[in-house]
Amino acid sequence: MRPRRVAVSLPNPWLPGADWADRHELLLFAERMTAAEAALRALRNASGWAQSFLEWRNRVAAIIGLNAAPHPTHSDLIGSIPMMHSDDRETVLGYDARHLHFRIVVDVREGPADGQVIGMTTLVRRRNTVGRLCFAAAMPLLTAIVPALLRGVCDPAMAFQRNGNEQP
Repeated sequence: MRPRRVAVSLPNPWLPGADWADRHELLLFAERMTAAEAALRALRNASGWAQSFLEWRNRVAAIIGLNAAPHPTHSDLIGSIPMMHSDDRETVLGYDARHLHFRIVVDVREGPADGQVIGMTTLVRRRNTVGRLCFAAAMPLLTAIVPALLRGVCDPAMAFQRNGNEQP
């Protein structure tokens, strides 16, 4: 099934001052997972262009003196994004930089029949002119990345092949 965009309202408790939000959902059948598993699959299975965009963002942020996401060897990261909260139903990733605050909220809930709905909400709080400019440049790609990340949730084997790990 393809991810679909759904309405999201602000404020959100994970980023109360957010001034932009986007949400996509994916209906998944015959497999159960926690929010952390869904987030891990989504970020590890990112397509080549999505990975390239995230790497480009980190390089540009470092060059112009903005806070780049931390290196992914840290244990509380998924991909290169710090994990702020996680339980079976909801995992929150994000960071607070000088120019903007950013959150990705991955949640799971019961779907129809034996299905499960995996949701991914992106929240942004732009803090200054640099944040508004950076976000304006990234927004077209960001709105395309989230559905691509959700599609990666459907392929658990790919996540472990990309990182050279064994399947769980």
